[in-house]
Amino acid sequence: QVQLVESGGGLVQAGGSLRLSCAASGSIPGLNAMGWSLQVQGKQRELVATKTNSGTTTYADFVKGRFTISRENAKNTVYLQMNSLKPEDTALYYCRADSDYGSGSFVDWGRGTQVTVSS
Repeated sequence: QVQLVESGGGLVQAGGSLRLSCAASGSIPGLNAMGWSLQVQGKQRELVATKTNSGTTTYADFVKGRFTISRENAKNTVYLQMNSLKPEDTALYYCRADSDYGSGSFVDWGRGTQVTVSS
């Protein structure tokens, strides 16, 4: 089973920047997109950004203009450059890999990396 390993989280002041990285331990059959979701304690996990194999990007409205997703497809690696961070961006950020094979769609998750933005 593939493992997704995130890095780059931490504590930053409001207005600062962080860059998250995520690398997959092996190949992912049927991989079609990689991205990031976040979860605040007590709330549902929500999508932040994804990027497909062909380069199509999707961003949540609350990060548009501030966050940028990028990938190295050959390495099954995805990054999230986060600028102009706000206290409300504080959350556990999960790497995700979306794939389709057989008759189903699947999402693999990393274990998460904490981002804390102080005011």
